[in-house]
Amino acid sequence: QVQLVESGGGLAQAGGSLRLSCAMSGGTFSGYVIGWFRQAPGKGQEFVAAIRWSVGTTLYSDSAKGRITISRDNAKNVVYLQMNSLRPEDTAVYYCAADYSPIIHISLTSRVSEYANWGQGTQVTVSS
Repeated sequence: QVQLVESGGGLAQAGGSLRLSCAMSGGTFSGYVIGWFRQAPGKGQEFVAAIRWSVGTTLYSDSAKGRITISRDNAKNVVYLQMNSLRPEDTAVYYCAADYSPIIHISLTSRVSEYANWGQGTQVTVSS
């Protein structure tokens, strides 16, 4: 099974930027969609963005569009989440997760239940 490890979180002020990383290991990844989710205190998982590893197609939440970019480095087996113009409401634990979805024409999903493999998360805190 694919294993995921997040890094890059920390403290930031409103308006600042962070770049999160999701390092992948444990197999081949061509059939996977990698998603980023976040969980604020007392709330459930919220979808942020996803990318299909094989061809790089992406899906974003409405709140992420224009501020957040998901990308991948095939040579390093890493998925990035670049976050700009940070807001206090971005404060959460950020997780990357893998959905085995090898049929290329099927749309990426934002549903938490479709992602089976999860990392341990990285904390992002944005002060006002």
